Amino acid sequence: MVPPAPTRGPPVTHDLPADTQAAAARVGALLAGRAPLGVAYSGGVDSATLLALAVRALGAENVVAILGVSPSLATDERRAAHATAATIGARVVEVTTHEGDVAAYRANGPDRCFHCKDELFARISDELVAELGLVAVAYGENADDALRPDRPGAQAATDHAVLRPLADAGLTKAMVRAVARSLDLPVADKPAAPCLASRIPHFEEVTPAKLRQVDVAEAAVRRLGFADCRVRHHGEVARLELPAEDIARAAALHDEVHAAVSAAGFRFVALDLRGIQSGAFTLPLVAVRP
Repeated sequence: MVPPAPTRGPPVTHDLPADTQAAAARVGALLAGRAPLGVAYSGGVDSATLLALAVRALGAENVVAILGVSPSLATDERRAAHATAATIGARVVEVTTHEGDVAAYRANGPDRCFHCKDELFARISDELVAELGLVAVAYGENADDALRPDRPGAQAATDHAVLRPLADAGLTKAMVRAVARSLDLPVADKPAAPCLASRIPHFEEVTPAKLRQVDVAEAAVRRLGFADCRVRHHGEVARLELPAEDIARAAALHDEVHAAVSAAGFRFVALDLRGIQSGAFTLPLVAVRP
């Protein structure tokens, strides 16, 4: 059974620092008059926190979580996103996206995320805004993301007039997590989970088959007890990234790890001793802002 929606009003603070409380309150102020609101939702901590703050500011009846579904969305992530929205008391509407039909997306340059987000926001505009009577659409870019050069999806948000209230309110990633904990969100400490296409090196084609391999391999690794992992796709080679503290344990379980990953269709399995590297493929290819 879906829990009742939280009462409208300011977020539960649980001794949040004053600047974080103020930033969370600004999110509500930025959303005033924006109902009904669609939240581009992935189930990660940023979009879930935005969804929860929107529900508190506007009421659950005036907010809908919009989940883009395509081969780049991991099966486990789709299931978890629905579960998190249920704890918030928000309705989820799925929209099927077709970024795989876009040649520039398949080509997998450093602007791949732009084409993915552009497809998502275009589908929302074309298929859901009128159907759901949406006044506005928002997404969960935070203030740290806004400073990163490897987030080309932000341009797509600008092109489609999508709101970014977390960033505009000054909520950093750490502050978002603090607010999520104050709201008792189950994803408050959830590791980042970029889309599956981020596991394929730039300029190597993104295909449904490769995305499926990564999805199956990562799910198998998680079943071995490694909650945070990346399986980078290098043809016959799977390069497994884990948090530094998990590397020794994975090496000790080398037979089990190899069997889990190779069952997805990889011939070789390599454990990357550098650990998880956010933006590993994109950051070397984009200019760093001064």
